[in-house]
Amino acid sequence: MLLEGKKAIVTGGARGIGKEIVLDFLRSGAEVYYIDLAEGEFVSEMKEAARAGGSTFAWKKGDVSQEEEITQVVEDILKESGGIDILVNNAGITRDGLIFRMSSENWEKVLRINLTSAFYISRIVARSMAKRRMGSIINMASVVGIGGNAGQANYSASKAGLIGLTKSVAKEVASRGVRVNAVAPGYIESDMTRDLPEQAKEAMLSQIPLGRAGQPGDVAMAVTFLASDRSNYITGQVLRVDGGMVI
Repeated sequence: MLLEGKKAIVTGGARGIGKEIVLDFLRSGAEVYYIDLAEGEFVSEMKEAARAGGSTFAWKKGDVSQEEEITQVVEDILKESGGIDILVNNAGITRDGLIFRMSSENWEKVLRINLTSAFYISRIVARSMAKRRMGSIINMASVVGIGGNAGQANYSASKAGLIGLTKSVAKEVASRGVRVNAVAPGYIESDMTRDLPEQAKEAMLSQIPLGRAGQPGDVAMAVTFLASDRSNYITGQVLRVDGGMVI
């Protein structure tokens, strides 16, 4: 019960890595509010995880890319919960393409959802955490935010921006007892990677010393560690969960 008694917000929590984070948090005893455009198909799994952890969860509908809307949703959660201990900025999309063909719309949309939304939400939650002099913020970055990736200029830029946001905010709020870290997954089997060409998958697997793709649960466990008191002397860091892909 690493997170017993703690309250958390997870964006993009209805599926993929976000859903696994919600499940792991619930099993670890946290009360979870997950924000997404739809409730998702995994409510029964969440109920089971909540029973196992003696915890509760609630879905809050919200578009993280819309400042006024997401601000209201997060402020409502803060009032309802009485204070949030953990924030996971996980919501993200891809709109891949070579820069020669990338539209301004696809550039802006990826940056707005992946990066700017984390700014909107962190601005509110960090203020609340600072007043309570406690809290942990975890941003979902990526190894491509460290090393880049052909065909993903927008996605890589958004994840590199998240790393910069993480380090800057960590310096701003550390004196108030608030920690800010990032998790950088490598090749994880998820909705985002399912439709990749087999040749691309094989190329990525060949670069992973552990010899396998990661699972969403691998990322979730790392996030739970950073959310828990077991990481209470860690801030401003980027934890790569990539099987050794970037060494």
